[in-house]
Amino acid sequence: MRGRGLRGLDRARGRGLRELDRARDRIRRQWRRTPPEQRRTWRLVAVSATTGLVVAVVSVLVAGPWDAGRRTAERARAAEDTATDGRNGGPPKPAPSAAPVLAPLGAQRASRSPDGGEDAVPPPTGAGLADTLEPLLDDPALGDERSVSVVDAATGQQVFGAKAGTPTVPASTIKLATGAAALAALGPDHRIRTRVVAGAGGHDIVLVGGGDPTLTARAVKGHDHPAALRRLADATARALKKRGAGPYRLGYDTSLYSGPKLHPIGPNENISPVVPLMADEGRQDDSDHGPAPRAGDPAADAAGAFASMLRDRGVEVKGEPRSRKAAKGARTLASVRSQPLSSLVERMLTTSDNDIAEALSRQTALAAGEPASFEGGAKAVTDRLRKLGLPLGGARIADGSGLDRADHVSAALLAQVLVRAAGHDHPELRSLLTGLPVAGFTGTLRTRYAEGGVGRGVVRAKTGTLTGVNSLAGSVVDADGRLLVFAYLTNGTTDALGAQRALDRMASALANCGCR
Repeated sequence: MRGRGLRGLDRARGRGLRELDRARDRIRRQWRRTPPEQRRTWRLVAVSATTGLVVAVVSVLVAGPWDAGRRTAERARAAEDTATDGRNGGPPKPAPSAAPVLAPLGAQRASRSPDGGEDAVPPPTGAGLADTLEPLLDDPALGDERSVSVVDAATGQQVFGAKAGTPTVPASTIKLATGAAALAALGPDHRIRTRVVAGAGGHDIVLVGGGDPTLTARAVKGHDHPAALRRLADATARALKKRGAGPYRLGYDTSLYSGPKLHPIGPNENISPVVPLMADEGRQDDSDHGPAPRAGDPAADAAGAFASMLRDRGVEVKGEPRSRKAAKGARTLASVRSQPLSSLVERMLTTSDNDIAEALSRQTALAAGEPASFEGGAKAVTDRLRKLGLPLGGARIADGSGLDRADHVSAALLAQVLVRAAGHDHPELRSLLTGLPVAGFTGTLRTRYAEGGVGRGVVRAKTGTLTGVNSLAGSVVDADGRLLVFAYLTNGTTDALGAQRALDRMASALANCGCR
């Protein structure tokens, strides 16, 4: 009896699944026959729902630190909600979460008909996109040099271009290339290590910089920030107490990097001297990102803060820390590691962090056996992009952050970086997409896109801004549900705000476009 009941249940389940498939096919046929104007109306309804979801998620995302591509506050709130509901006798609340960033791409691939025929989600056409974008490209606020590429993420084919292969100053959008090279060279799980090693004398110790730009001297709770200088001081103090009484002399080693420390733009509130040892990016205020007063010698400051922490833990440290190279093969007394590289890439893209970008360029150089300098990093990043099969014609990469106007890349290159990140062949690059700011809500796009605008909550893009340079590169789902990636690079702009608004209109136009 029990076996017959299970077989009956299986038959009923099978009938239900077949009915579901038939209903899905009917919806697809109806969608294809629906006029574009009506599709756009449906799309706006869907955008409103998506925007509401993003608003709920962003309130969680902005609250906590990065952890492997997610926010720890999201998990904490989910656990708290579950515990609270359990005490009240009700069912647990679902954890707040955003829809997967690649869901539209997966839906496109899954919706291909069994006989290999046309996708249920139709691709846009070049003519359709031209009708939409070319009038917007005529905006004089966009300056006199433009490189534009729009690519269908599912096929990797460019569907619209305007001087797409012309190298142009990209500003901070070059961080997409920097992140891609670092992820490809080191892998998304790589962590950067900061160590304390035994010195040559019995009472010498050396703080060795490993190039972690996220090392912090601030107070942190628990494991929210693994690269905490205070945690390193805790572990070092325990090791030294086992080793014997002091006093100890503290040195600090910055020999991992070579070449000039100052970025070619010189002392600047947008970036610290590029050294492998710094705490809180050498910032001299409590800010986490954006312009801020910077230390002239961030390595010395970090070592000084570490010495004070050791003294607070009962370790006698004699004198002031001095620059000193650690002996080869020196015994490690304590160490801390950064968050995974995928998290560093996300943070770099969301906040346009120049210090992280330059650090990742040097990490790529070290992985390639190149000198960890501006020149070595540029060569290593370029070589890694070439190995990824990206279009590098005429490209010149001079730094990792995009602050150097000697950088020249094409829109086609940046668009193809995003295509690689969306594809099955390069899952290690996925954080290039998940780290993109969300229009109207996060990072450098938080204050852009008008309330209720079509692109708000839908466009995800990396910004780039220098005097006379405005750029935008990212992803969007069009009115037919197709995932598109785009890169808009403009030079010679004289109205920065006008150029930003023009670029935002172009990205929003893709979201509102059933361009066939």
